[in-house]
Amino acid sequence: MNKKVRMLFAAVLAIVLLTACGEDPELSRFHKSMDDFCTKVSEIDTAINSIDATADADAAVAELLGYLDELDLVFRSFAKLDFPEEFDYLEDTAQEASSYMTTAVESFHDAYSNGSYNEYTAEYAQGNYNRAYKRIQIIISFLHGETPDDVDLTMEDEK
Repeated sequence: MNKKVRMLFAAVLAIVLLTACGEDPELSRFHKSMDDFCTKVSEIDTAINSIDATADADAAVAELLGYLDELDLVFRSFAKLDFPEEFDYLEDTAQEASSYMTTAVESFHDAYSNGSYNEYTAEYAQGNYNRAYKRIQIIISFLHGETPDDVDLTMEDEK
């Protein structure tokens, strides 16, 4: 999880640094929104990775689920972004990312419900989580002007 967040943050930072002076204000706002998105995701990832699961397992689960709820809200906000005209084609992918993240978070809640842990539900949640991040990676690649090698948005376990 941490590696993905670092890649996202580095990509958005590169976009912001490459922004030219006197650029279109709409594009500048979009770049700032992307930077804010990646910063928030990075902060949540850092918080998740700092949870001490050895102290109090119930408290750790509650803390994890709280951070995942925050992450879901960040992805929902991202999906509502108005992409600049030249990147309009990426809006559906952003909405898909948000949808997958929402499903992942709901499934993580289910996996830890009733004081137990359901491994199969957690695996399903992790798959949706991965799908959400894959779509973000695709978006960032296109924003960099690159065409990703693998733009097939299905995951191995979906085939």
